Amino acid sequence: MANSNDTLIPLAINGPAVLACGAWLKNTICVTQGNQAYISPLIGDLATADARHQLDKTVQRMCQDYSIKPQIVTHDLHPDFYSTQFAQAYAEQQNIPTLAVQHHHAHIAAVCAEHKLIQPVLGLALDGVGLGTDNTPWGGELLLVDGARFQRLGHLTTLALPGGDRAALEPWRMAAAALARLNRSAEIMQRFSDQPAAETVAAMLAKNLNCPQTSSMGRLFDAAAGLLEVNSIQSHEAQAAIQLQQLAEQHGEVAALTEGFRITENNDLDFSSLLSAMIDCHDTKHNISYAAALFHDTLIAGLAAWVEKAASQHDISQLALGGGCFHNAVLRHGLINRLAKPSFHLFSAQSVQPDDSAIALGQAWVALRYNTGSISD
Repeated sequence: MANSNDTLIPLAINGPAVLACGAWLKNTICVTQGNQAYISPLIGDLATADARHQLDKTVQRMCQDYSIKPQIVTHDLHPDFYSTQFAQAYAEQQNIPTLAVQHHHAHIAAVCAEHKLIQPVLGLALDGVGLGTDNTPWGGELLLVDGARFQRLGHLTTLALPGGDRAALEPWRMAAAALARLNRSAEIMQRFSDQPAAETVAAMLAKNLNCPQTSSMGRLFDAAAGLLEVNSIQSHEAQAAIQLQQLAEQHGEVAALTEGFRITENNDLDFSSLLSAMIDCHDTKHNISYAAALFHDTLIAGLAAWVEKAASQHDISQLALGGGCFHNAVLRHGLINRLAKPSFHLFSAQSVQPDDSAIALGQAWVALRYNTGSISD
């Protein structure tokens, strides 16, 4: 019998019982039984012993509640996540196989699961970070997803993460990375003279030391917030992006910057010109809410052009939107409005959130498709 606190998602396919262990942030657990998926209430971020204990208890409780004996366990690609380590230990103990699912593949798969999409879809996954198949941090991905398989068609042009994970907490570092990308490294010290680490970060960027490259949309938002001095150091996740969204909402729509983006020969989406415009807005004392609106509307124009090009090239009309950046109503509504045309069918999270709390559902869906479950009524 279903637990009233769990979310039930009816699926388009039957398959073996799956235990999906989710991601690191906003963790949830998902189990499947026949053509039904059950998602646990939010466990949260797995940084604390309490959260890890709750994950253990949730798996035990759900398997008991639904009389499920998992036949396959699935988890994120990241080897250091507690959810990954739990999945591997559980599978070994139960002598059942594991399946690692790439983070952004899972984001799109969650949308496919919820909307019963069996056909291939174009997936636009925008978030803070997820480990890619090339072992680099992804976060702005255009994917062709066909059940258990996916192809990375393109990504946002990468920015350096000076100091690694620390750059996700300090938008001024992402702004410094943007300046380095624009060949304006000499300005880092002057612009961020209030940051004690400015000289060190400038040197790191110059020598490419501890500066992994990321395609993350979340970090692109941070770079813009840092360049506009909207936020230099975040006190909580996505604070800078939320502040930019609020400023854009205050201003309202503006015309996108026509030269603010370009799609490269490799099908990557490059917003370097937009970042340069953010510097100009700041330096010419433009209204910051106008700059935030310009940032959003140019992102929307670039993403829409990117998606339309890929849809045409691959002859696909179904588009799935996933990832935590779609909490941003300006971005979400703007993109949906821009792509609202008879030739497109857009799908986004409805019963679940677009963020990492949907990852477990996506992992479970990939495992079921991997096991080529039969299509049911």
